[in-house]
Amino acid sequence: MASPVFLPATSYDYATVQRVTGEKVVTESDLVAAEEPLEIRLGFGPAGQREHRTLSVTMRTPGHDFELAAGFLLTEGIIQSRQELTGVIYCPDVEKPEERENVVRAELASSVEVSMPRLERHFYTSSSCGVCGKTSIDAVQAASCPVLPTDGPFVAAELIHELPARQRAAQELFEQTGGLHAAALFSPTGELLLLREDVGRHNALDKVIGAALLQEWLPLHNCILLVSGRASFELVQKAAVAGIPVLAAVGAPSSLAVQAATGFGMTLLGFVRQQRYNIYSGSWRIQMTA
Repeated sequence: MASPVFLPATSYDYATVQRVTGEKVVTESDLVAAEEPLEIRLGFGPAGQREHRTLSVTMRTPGHDFELAAGFLLTEGIIQSRQELTGVIYCPDVEKPEERENVVRAELASSVEVSMPRLERHFYTSSSCGVCGKTSIDAVQAASCPVLPTDGPFVAAELIHELPARQRAAQELFEQTGGLHAAALFSPTGELLLLREDVGRHNALDKVIGAALLQEWLPLHNCILLVSGRASFELVQKAAVAGIPVLAAVGAPSSLAVQAATGFGMTLLGFVRQQRYNIYSGSWRIQMTA
């Protein structure tokens, strides 16, 4: 794995706020995290018959947009490797000034087959009613997820307590705005390898996975993932696709997240804060002090 990559987003706006302390009110300018739509378009098909179609629109914090698109394509099963993605660019032919740098086009290799009707049904289902039950877990397990390692990595129990502070120390935009989620990759010894921030938890993780994909780090078999907020099924699924064996969350996991992590053989930790945490699955990777 290459050198650590720390490229926190720097996108923010200013807002006029009234700060109330007791009965005192002060009006001043404050930083707020930016949130704008990102449209992801897909280019696919053989040479001479290329098609360009809109795949998805997500609300995100501007920055690392190519990584976000790449990670999204991988974790949604549209591509399986870096070689299937020939490039990501900002669309030069947008119609409105506000769409500039808010529309990206991901070009797939001509050998990649894309079924737009299937993708349209999938994303409609995901956005409108979510995923639920054992059927969803089986579908993800059958979607070419890397097999997680069964011989490690092993992580010292006391190291887990240190990860949230290390993550927060690298969250440049959170410190300025207080309004962002983060996803961070650590080595088994606690070295921070990669961190991304976004208003959306799933976007922050897609940015991390996309960065790793573009740098050809996958599968991430020797990494710990720490996410702010809770651990949902979607985050467990995305981590599994990237081959991440240990997922730690500052918040609680959902019941389906626990089921999925158990099925994948993933170590899932929740409530990682204030010098405590719960182990929900894969406890064998956590080495307790004798």
